[in-house]
Amino acid sequence: MGKSFDVGAVPFNADGWGPPDAAAGGTNNNLPLNVPFAPFSRSDKLGRIADWTRNFNNPARSKNPADSVFDFTNDDSFPASADDDASFRLVDGKPPPRPKFGPRWRFQQQRQLPQRRDEEVEARKREAEKDRARRDRLYHMNRSNPNQQRREAAVFKSSVDIQPEWNMHDQIPFSTFSKLSFTVPEPEDLLLCGALEYYDRSYDRITPKNERRLERFKNRNFFKVTTTDDPVIRRLANEDKATVFATDTILSTLMCAPRSVYSWDIVVQRVGNKLFFDKRDGSQLDLLSVHETSQEPLPEAKDDINSAHSLSVEAAYINQNFSQQVLIRDGNKVTLDEANPFANEGEEVASVAYRYRRWKLDDDMYLVARCEVHSVVDVNKQRSFLTLNALNEFDPKYSGVDWRQKLETQRGAVLATELKNNANKLAKWTAQALLASADMMKLGYVSRIHPRDHFNHVILAVVGYKPRDFAAQINLNTANMWGIVKSIVDLCMKLNEGKYVLVKDPSKPQVRIYEVPADAFENDYVEEPLPEEEQVQPPAEGAEGGEAAATTNDVEDKPVDDKAT
Repeated sequence: MGKSFDVGAVPFNADGWGPPDAAAGGTNNNLPLNVPFAPFSRSDKLGRIADWTRNFNNPARSKNPADSVFDFTNDDSFPASADDDASFRLVDGKPPPRPKFGPRWRFQQQRQLPQRRDEEVEARKREAEKDRARRDRLYHMNRSNPNQQRREAAVFKSSVDIQPEWNMHDQIPFSTFSKLSFTVPEPEDLLLCGALEYYDRSYDRITPKNERRLERFKNRNFFKVTTTDDPVIRRLANEDKATVFATDTILSTLMCAPRSVYSWDIVVQRVGNKLFFDKRDGSQLDLLSVHETSQEPLPEAKDDINSAHSLSVEAAYINQNFSQQVLIRDGNKVTLDEANPFANEGEEVASVAYRYRRWKLDDDMYLVARCEVHSVVDVNKQRSFLTLNALNEFDPKYSGVDWRQKLETQRGAVLATELKNNANKLAKWTAQALLASADMMKLGYVSRIHPRDHFNHVILAVVGYKPRDFAAQINLNTANMWGIVKSIVDLCMKLNEGKYVLVKDPSKPQVRIYEVPADAFENDYVEEPLPEEEQVQPPAEGAEGGEAAATTNDVEDKPVDDKAT
């Protein structure tokens, strides 16, 4: 049997807490060996075993054993511990952080640790860095080629050559247009001319997966006749139906002037007490701008298929063919008051109706404008007029949105991108639909079959909008539109009789009014078309490509008069 464990005797202290006084003096041999004991009374305040809040790493202070974290120098129970503790130091001796007193820290109970950076934030930073690098690369690429100027250089070319003998009368910054507002009463129809075909509703169901090839309509004639060459407007002017005369294309250009970037010009003729707004022969107003308000640079070489001029011609060609393809071409037409005033007898013309409408601008001032609608549809046994226009995609690299992938799932993103890149063009289409009081405006999404093939196209989708709703969506204010027109009309009515030209500055957001000679812009007009050997020849790739090129050249080169373009 082993030796039993002796726990020893525990003395009883009848006078108070702790061991008796004899044990404190070291006479009690029943205590375990090497167990320190600090005598205390019940009135003493208990100290800390280790003080971690003191700053012990101040080099200016002398090395004192009392600076140790474990400070028992004043304790008689540890007489030999001071030398050992003097060499003890913390691994991290930084001072504790000072509390921050601010709105976020005042009511916080506990200090928060810094959070780890989210991977999504890092991914967004990487994408932003890639975009910046791409823009820098495009910038340096344009700078490195002396023949290819930056996009901003394109707008420095004026739409009309300013002659030194022209006298500038006024200069109007676009900033003044934003404050204008004018309300006009509902217009009245003076005359309706032309004939309309019905809209084919099957095109509303087109998707990128069942796209349709864009057809060509070489035999149908389109007319872009200016105001003073319109026989109906001349007749109305002789009858004193109004004092101001214009077309919807000219009015929409004025109404949406603050959104324009490219230069444009409008001829103003003051004859007696009447005012005529005209466009020059071969004016840019007959074409459609592409990527006008985009930040991405376009090639400036005129022969490049993606240059601003080439894209404008291509867009006009697409817009005309699209407006005729989406119709039911079965010979059933809605005939109006008079026939097309610009067509010859037996000539096949495009489906279009001209509404000659009159607005009251003042007690003794009326405005008459020729407005166009392109089709008609029966809705609930009521006839509704439509306008038909087409947006065109030429290369997804420029817009960053591939229509074939996004049109079905993210149509709003595609429209938002177009509103950013073509704000002026869409606003002008909306203004023209509002002027004509169209019940619906149809927008077609037309894309190239291949980014390098600008002859062949497909229709990917057709979407309809109510003009007033779409105007509100793109922040187009009707009162502001008419305020711009009214201010320009009032300004021009103060001018003397003669001919003037209103020019949008190519580099600044402003318009200027010049007084020009009476025979200005008439010498540039060529009555006969160019000889065949001087015309741009289509590529010898087949009948289809040749037809497309011929149609495109028709849009670009034919003179604009009372003949088809």
